Order: sequence, then C-alpha cells, then structure tokens
Amino acid sequence: MHQQSARTLQDVRTTIAPEAVIAAATDFFSRRNAIYTAFLEKEGPGWATYRGQGGEEIAIGAQVAVDGHTRVTGSSYMFDQQVARFLSTLPPAPPLPVLQALPAGDGSEVPA
Repeated sequence: MHQQSARTLQDVRTTIAPEAVIAAATDFFSRRNAIYTAFLEKEGPGWATYRGQGGEEIAIGAQVAVDGHTRVTGSSYMFDQQVARFLSTLPPAPPLPVLQALPAGDGSEVPA
C-alpha cells in the first residue's frame, strides 16, 4: 500500500511559471496515445484536473515556492507513470541549498 501512495502523489520544482506548467500539462496529456489520453476537465489558478480512459482523474497543481521557483505536484491513481513522464519534461529548478546543523553546545551560549 505504501508503494502505491508514494507513486500517486509526485512533486518537482521547476523554473517555469505556474500558468506555463498548467498549459504544458494540458498539451502533454491531450497528445498521449489513445489509452493514456486525458482531457482538461476543470481548471483554476495554479491547478487543473484531467479525465482519462475509464474516468481516471489526473490532478496537477503548481504554485510559486518560497525560493522563487515553481513547485508542481501531480496525482493520479492509475496514470502515475504518465504523471512522472510529464513532470520529467519540466525544466528542473536548481537543487535547494543544504542547511548545516548548528554545532551542539552545552547551552551556555544562549542568552538569558
């Protein structure tokens, strides 16, 4: 069960704007071969849902993250491979910097 839940919600960071992500998703899913085609069903600012064969739903969300890049999430129960393929087509944002832990101390340096 855990493996499926990990596949159904996927996310990446990209350099393109949320509106461009949704436009790219609409183009990508409508141009797949017949059994994996999905068409725009609903859309709002920064999100869209698509309906595919057998009523399968794909949801894509995109919002500007704190670091200024766009965080994109995609979810689908059965079209998880197609969501992963779509996300892989987006230009990746640079990796986030690694935060370093503060050195452990005895607490004496904390002001009272």
